[in-house]
Amino acid sequence: MGLELYLDLLSQPCRAVYIFAKKNGIPFKLCTTEVLKGQLQTKEFSKINMLRKIPVLKDGDFILTESSAILIYLSSKYQTADHWYPSDLQARARVHEYLGWHADCIRGTFGVPLWTQVIAPLTGTHVPEEKVERNKTAMDRALQQLEDKFLGDKAFLIGQQMSLADLMAFEELMQPVAVGYDLFEGRPKLAAWCERVEAFLGSDLFQETHGPILNILEQAVNKKFPKPSPEVYPIILLRISRIP
Repeated sequence: MGLELYLDLLSQPCRAVYIFAKKNGIPFKLCTTEVLKGQLQTKEFSKINMLRKIPVLKDGDFILTESSAILIYLSSKYQTADHWYPSDLQARARVHEYLGWHADCIRGTFGVPLWTQVIAPLTGTHVPEEKVERNKTAMDRALQQLEDKFLGDKAFLIGQQMSLADLMAFEELMQPVAVGYDLFEGRPKLAAWCERVEAFLGSDLFQETHGPILNILEQAVNKKFPKPSPEVYPIILLRISRIP
């Protein structure tokens, strides 16, 4: 049985896994699993991941969750170009350093605008303005740290070539960009980095992967974005309530 990837391209880490596999010519079966349709809540999916989260990799009888782990597994199994996950000990440690910081400071922060502007209104929920403003402050702080600590004067976050760190960061930042945030105003270094990442991915792969997320705000405004299924309402409301 071949490699299967359970993904929803509205999800930042799912896009990172999809892009990595596509860019490196890794053959896989795409098992589209749509969060807002309640497909994570089915009994069938719970047998694949009892945590009911994506992305998920299934390689024969081996099942792996968490995007960072999946990317590292794929880079190792398929021996992708060294720049993704360097063999040099210190360069590899830098990738892990970024991924650790990413989980703490990026992952739960940059997805919030999508929840406040698109998903919350679909459920009739209003997110208080003070929470929106706190999130903007948190994003600004994280962007400054991303630029000062990780990017500096380099072309990419780890060095002069693209790595898993860049892919994970780029996908997370695309989420607020998709709902109209200009993250790079006054940040020419980060803007140039973003352009380099996008150029590396190539226009075809970029459009293929980001089409759903880049159209989401227009769909929501025109009331063409489907409402979440009843099964996921409690999960959505819980997630919205946890916005700091």
